[in-house]
Amino acid sequence: MIIAVDPGREKCGIAVLRENGEVKEHSVIATVWLTEELKERVERYKPSLLVIGNGTSSKSAQAAIREEFPELSVHEADEYRTTDDAKRAYWEENPPTGWRRFFPTSMQVPPVPIDDYAAIILGQRYLINRR
Repeated sequence: MIIAVDPGREKCGIAVLRENGEVKEHSVIATVWLTEELKERVERYKPSLLVIGNGTSSKSAQAAIREEFPELSVHEADEYRTTDDAKRAYWEENPPTGWRRFFPTSMQVPPVPIDDYAAIILGQRYLINRR
């Protein structure tokens, strides 16, 4: 198991993935609750590693994670185009309905934060590149 985090100033995406890339869970949380939320997932899933994006608020999030979980290996991942990939993943999982289905999803904004999908992308990229 690995945990992936897409850190931000206000909110973070968290995803738990199996070594084969399968997503166990994902959610968007307030940044102030990051270590508490991670504590729960670390206890439940016993991850071998945490992957964290190198974007907004990454350095402060990494420092807090390393302090709270010194035994956990932390890998910094490039966030290049994760938002675009996260939007695509969101729309694949939640296709538009009603009149929205007639417009390209590339021109639409998801109705909910997609930071968790960005975390999934970060985790899956890490797993693919590790092979």
